[in-house]
Amino acid sequence: MATLTESAIETFAIRLFERLGYHTIHAPDSAPDSEYPERSDYADVLLLGRLEQASRRINAKLPADVIQAALKEVQRVQSPELLANNEAFHRLVTEGVPATLHKDGDERGERVWLIDFAHPENNEFVVASQFTIIENNQTKRPDLILFVNGLPLVVIELKNAAAENATLKSAYQQINTYKETIPSLFASNAFVVISDGLEAKAGSLSAGLSRFMAWKS
Repeated sequence: MATLTESAIETFAIRLFERLGYHTIHAPDSAPDSEYPERSDYADVLLLGRLEQASRRINAKLPADVIQAALKEVQRVQSPELLANNEAFHRLVTEGVPATLHKDGDERGERVWLIDFAHPENNEFVVASQFTIIENNQTKRPDLILFVNGLPLVVIELKNAAAENATLKSAYQQINTYKETIPSLFASNAFVVISDGLEAKAGSLSAGLSRFMAWKS
């Protein structure tokens, strides 16, 4: 019988996401100092190249400069309060990024959409493993991060149920540590998932452990 390890749990989780249509990236292969970097610094949590490509695809009728202005607005969401940051980002994702279109001397309000909710197949889904983030002189590497169009929407922390003290509670505590040390990762967060390989629970960014709900499928 194969030994249950955290690495095996992570591999199994990645395979599940691949079945759902996610593309897998081993983050060190696209790190800032790699041969094919997807971000310029380890402090960056957005995959801007993927976000720009998706935004152009989703908002094909809008000029490139309007989309670029919207993406700059997305990068400016930096309140010192984590939950305020998350709320502001959530509004941009669900309501679109306000933008101004200049045409024939007139100005018209527009919305730049970061996610195509009407056509899910028009989005890009990525699961990243070993995604290193350096913030406030702290280096952290969450187990798995799910990106939609370059936005890190889900953080997954896995523990090995066969290991001593590796519990759902310890996974939850690890998420809290991430929120304190690398808060920028959670600006766009939709929810977090914790698992010990035997059971999994999901909760919102502000939820206490007792508010996490069992993930049954």
